[in-house]
Amino acid sequence: MAFDHGDLDLMNDDNFVDKEKLTAPIKSTADKFQLVPEFLKVRGLVRQHLDSFNYFINVGIKKIVRANSRITSTLDPSIYLWFKDVYVGEPSILNVSGAEIINPHMCRLADMTYAAPIYVNIEYVHGSHGQKTKSAKDKVVIGKMPIMLRSCRCVLHGKDEEELARLGECPLDPGGYFVIKGTEKVLLIQEQLSKNRIIIDSDKKGNINASVTSSSETTKSKTVIQMEKEKIYLFLHQFVKKIPIVIVLKAMGMESDQEIAQMVGRIPVLVHHYYLLWRQECISEGVNTRQQALDYLETKVKKSSYGPPDKDGRALYILRELFLAHVPVRDNNYRQKCFYVGVMLRRMIEAMLNKDAMDDKDYVGNKRLELSGQLISLLFEDLFKTMTNEAIKKVDAILQKPNRASRFDFSQCLTGEKNHNISFGLERTLSTGNFDIKRFRMHRKGMTQVLTRLSFIGSLGSITKISPQFENSRKVSGPRSLQPSQWGMLCPCDTPEGESCGLVKNLALLTHVTTDQEERPLVAMCYKLGVTDLEVLSAEELHTPDSFLVIFNGLILGKHRRPQYFANSIRRLRRAGKIGEFVSVFINEKQHCVYVASDGGRVCRPLVIADNGVSRVKQHHMKELQDGVRTFDDFIREGLIEYLDVNEENNALIALYETDAMKMKDATHIEIEPFTILGVVAGLIPYPHHNQSPRNTYQCAMGKQAMGNIAYNQLNRMDSLLYLLVYPQRPLLTTRTIELVGYDKLGAGQNATVAVMSNTGYDIEDAIVMNKASLDRGLFRCSVTKKLVATCQKYGNDAVDRILRPQRTGPDAEKMQILDDDGIAAPGEIIRPNDVYINKQIPVNTRDNITSPLTDSQYRPAREYYKGPEGETQVVERVAFCSDKNSNLCIKYKIRHTRRPELGDKFSSRHGQKGVCGTIVQQEDFPFSERGICPDLIMNPHGFPSRMTVGKMIELLGSKAGVSSGRFHYGSAFGEESGHADKVEDICKTLVKHGYSYSGKELLYSGLSGEPLQAYIFMGPMYYQKLKHMVMDKMHARGSGPRVTMTRQPTEGRSKNGGLRVGEMERDCLIAYGASNLLIERLMLSSDPSEVQVCRACGLIGYYDYKLKKAVCSTCKNGDSIATMKLPYACKLTFQELQSMNVVPRLVLSEM
Repeated sequence: MAFDHGDLDLMNDDNFVDKEKLTAPIKSTADKFQLVPEFLKVRGLVRQHLDSFNYFINVGIKKIVRANSRITSTLDPSIYLWFKDVYVGEPSILNVSGAEIINPHMCRLADMTYAAPIYVNIEYVHGSHGQKTKSAKDKVVIGKMPIMLRSCRCVLHGKDEEELARLGECPLDPGGYFVIKGTEKVLLIQEQLSKNRIIIDSDKKGNINASVTSSSETTKSKTVIQMEKEKIYLFLHQFVKKIPIVIVLKAMGMESDQEIAQMVGRIPVLVHHYYLLWRQECISEGVNTRQQALDYLETKVKKSSYGPPDKDGRALYILRELFLAHVPVRDNNYRQKCFYVGVMLRRMIEAMLNKDAMDDKDYVGNKRLELSGQLISLLFEDLFKTMTNEAIKKVDAILQKPNRASRFDFSQCLTGEKNHNISFGLERTLSTGNFDIKRFRMHRKGMTQVLTRLSFIGSLGSITKISPQFENSRKVSGPRSLQPSQWGMLCPCDTPEGESCGLVKNLALLTHVTTDQEERPLVAMCYKLGVTDLEVLSAEELHTPDSFLVIFNGLILGKHRRPQYFANSIRRLRRAGKIGEFVSVFINEKQHCVYVASDGGRVCRPLVIADNGVSRVKQHHMKELQDGVRTFDDFIREGLIEYLDVNEENNALIALYETDAMKMKDATHIEIEPFTILGVVAGLIPYPHHNQSPRNTYQCAMGKQAMGNIAYNQLNRMDSLLYLLVYPQRPLLTTRTIELVGYDKLGAGQNATVAVMSNTGYDIEDAIVMNKASLDRGLFRCSVTKKLVATCQKYGNDAVDRILRPQRTGPDAEKMQILDDDGIAAPGEIIRPNDVYINKQIPVNTRDNITSPLTDSQYRPAREYYKGPEGETQVVERVAFCSDKNSNLCIKYKIRHTRRPELGDKFSSRHGQKGVCGTIVQQEDFPFSERGICPDLIMNPHGFPSRMTVGKMIELLGSKAGVSSGRFHYGSAFGEESGHADKVEDICKTLVKHGYSYSGKELLYSGLSGEPLQAYIFMGPMYYQKLKHMVMDKMHARGSGPRVTMTRQPTEGRSKNGGLRVGEMERDCLIAYGASNLLIERLMLSSDPSEVQVCRACGLIGYYDYKLKKAVCSTCKNGDSIATMKLPYACKLTFQELQSMNVVPRLVLSEM
């Protein structure tokens, strides 16, 4: 077959590819959306936890061990142990047969910790009979490290859906948590003020202070310089009281007053004034030279702290190691520290003149987020040092013994049964959440939380949650308010209401939290780019106006003449991929500084780079992305997208849409998608930008309580409490976030047809009227699953509990009907209150040794009875056998209860409109439309006007159009312009096309009379959620019941079948009504009435002597004038308690 030239021309690529179209800027912004799912593959959501933990496992743990790698005996320095390497193995558990690899699902079921051994390679000295020999050991286990699910050491890492299913794991489960003793624990992200940064602030008295929290690899300290009555003092823990700052500068070698004045800089108004004050201080203390200053400081050191560690004395040691600990001192050259103090002083004086120069502690750029990797690394460092100290103590103890001839081995002191305090410490801390690390003065409670498994979105929400740095008891509004700098970094909607409102925050969809990067190459690069080193600068040049200070991670590197050139150079290098993608550079014009940051814990987000308002991302890039040729990382490598943190955003001009960028011309960046300023939980709300803002916040709290599916493996799990919807659906009106996080696969609600009308009067105050026929067909039906556990224990004398066959006849046979022949409840049986679910017997004697097998008489019955609420039919769903950590047999029962909606159950739509079921009406009495459609719910129209949830109305319209046209409609936030939200006009056109009214209203007929209703009714499908608050779990009443022994009053609380208390305020109402008989009945007769013998003569309480058959007063010693009266028992008790404290209450009685 031959081709002619024409055919070949046609086959040329140029004819197939429209080059102009591909290189054109993106017209429809919807194309750029494809970047979001690509980003979520490599970063975001849970990735910051995984990245942080991976960094610790691969880099951090090695650094810690390298810093403390050699331990030697204090008695004999030639005896040492050297850690050559450290690494974390595969998650496994030690069995009789050896190490067995475990998976997370196994650990959940068997209540184990999902942990991997920490191996070290060591070289050490061991000896016997005075002979010392070196030897090496590899793979010595020093403890077990709990492994975060989906991290690089996890079994699930990099597996596809099939392999995950084989391991019993859900592919949509995000990971990022630990399994500790069978419970899933999340290490919350902790928010802190950033370390090594100067923060200018003022205290309550209005005194301005500059504080630096220094944190280097060895020490952590806080330095505060404060101004009081125009004098400036240093506050440091190690010094007794405040110290004039000039004396500190002199002690660090800056003796000339002129140099000090130059270093603070020329602010003509003030410097002269302060200079005189400083001079005066020096003269009054008699300090002029460096030695005098050091002697003066030596007197001020706290005696308790630090014996003289070196020949120079304690004061110099404190100045070198603890004062501004992160600024290094090389060869006793304190110049850098002096300059640092100079900058601090300069900032304080500027803040005095101009209040705007104060730092805002709530500004997100001044915050750092501590992730699980950093927290565990602190914990591990503490435990590792403790372990090495213990080992040294042991070795010393062995060496001190007189018979040195015995064998002695350094490596034996590391391992051994009792030494695994690393595993124990890590497990205990993660399980309780209390970090008590004395070495770093860290005492925090509640750092871990149990992963909420109420709904899929609830567990995602608890992983992106940020825990605040201070308690929520302080009534301050500053930290609670919504900061403008939170835009795009933290979700503006997702915060709890109540006391922790605004303090507990959540990450937005496209945020990433950075991890630490190697600093040395970056510092060298800064010097190459023209930074003048501090060492060659004189004090005069520190604050010259024509050049800027360069500050790198809180260290002053030097000065630069052309800050803009310097910043642009770093940005160019970053976009070219020569330095890390998360290095940020930020020019602060006010402070005349350039900040370069590469530390961990900064929040940043990706943005598209624009040149003069034209986006760098073109149509052909997006096409390659869709074809799978390109990944998100390629976009970053080629400088089309870059990460900006909060500080660098201040130097950028960011356009929302490409059209805005074209108009602005000088835009530097363009947002990828505007809806990504919301977090995961707020992303479920359709049309949130049409709602009043608090409604979105309410929905964020309620969306986490909605019942639905929690994971694909939900039926194999054994959670202590599990709520599942029987027929969950995906919403008809969906958003982009829903598809990104997989909520459409694991929904938590159902699309119910809602009519907005007033009906029957049972829908007042947000109540909803439900259709009985819909409920019969399974609308909002849910199953509640609980877990019961029974164990068969082994005792010290080798006696074991035993399980017997049930009695099929006799007195107890009725309660044992559900037992199988092995004495354990059978799956599928209906279990009722007081049924026996395990027929167990316990040995009577568990202390003395047993010689022969036990007989039946040596056991006593210990049957376990099911204590459930009366009148509910529950089913035993599964029975699982496993062994607990003491290798006892453990039997777990999963008990299921299917519930249908009833009066008082709580429902809510996705717009913060919660309501309870007010009544359930037969379908015959429900209104119906011309097409014969009957609504599932009726909602009161008074819910709309005051709440202004217009988004809810648009959702109803969009869902109705979606049902009639057969496609899912979208309602993403701010999505109308970019095509991620259907416009109301388009929806109305679809409705009209399918024969509905454009307004969504329909003509309904009354179900009672069959006549048409007077008004058109707004009716259509809407996504409703069933919340976990059900009336069956809350309902509580009591006639008579248990009492408290001490006061003889009814118990309190539903679980103890308690009474309902008539409190002080209720009593006040009854007094106001004058209902005295009712009062005496409520407060005494129905509560704790008791008869008391009272002596009329002395007014004290006596007693009734049953021998003498008469009442006696114990004080007067006779029973002549004794009256019997009724008193509340609690009142009698109070009188007797007062008597025990030597307070004598006397009752004065009079005849009625």
